[in-house]
Amino acid sequence: MERLSRFSGIVFGVSMLLLSVLICAEVLLRKFFAFSLGGVDELGGYAVAIVAPLAFVVAAADSAHIRINLLHTQLPVQLRALLNLLAFASLALLALFLLYFTVTTVQDTLNYRSIAQTPWATPLIYPQSVWLLAMAIFAAAALIMFLRALKLAVERDWTTLDRKYGPGSADEEVVAELEDLKKRQEISR
Repeated sequence: MERLSRFSGIVFGVSMLLLSVLICAEVLLRKFFAFSLGGVDELGGYAVAIVAPLAFVVAAADSAHIRINLLHTQLPVQLRALLNLLAFASLALLALFLLYFTVTTVQDTLNYRSIAQTPWATPLIYPQSVWLLAMAIFAAAALIMFLRALKLAVERDWTTLDRKYGPGSADEEVVAELEDLKKRQEISR
């Protein structure tokens, strides 16, 4: 899961950087040369739709999603583990619902041979197929994480379930941030 998370993060980051450069070029060309590349907004919409599910994979795999854990740390380990299992079950259900929605959207696009209502008139099946692939990756990752957590619950390994699938404590987050800062400083040297 770590390799998938890293790959997803890299694809997301590179895509957003390229989109940022393209938007800057579009703004500068319009401002100083009264020229537009045309369709940058369309490309931006496709990029965000495609890479968002990949960012979801990163957030889930790294437990970077927001959880309010005010009471969580005060609960017994078994209850915390079961709540973590419930959280990943709901994430997997959400991912499967989003995948279903994406599949039905792509089916409608195929049936109606839909094209974008933009100057490019892009056949929507192309960007939507990539969107579907990204959503399938997210759904598969969420399902795998849930099944791994469920396996730990069946084995009654509450401590491992809580440690791997629970939100980190404030102390753990500080340590992780300091380690990340150290890595970035070493890279910049």
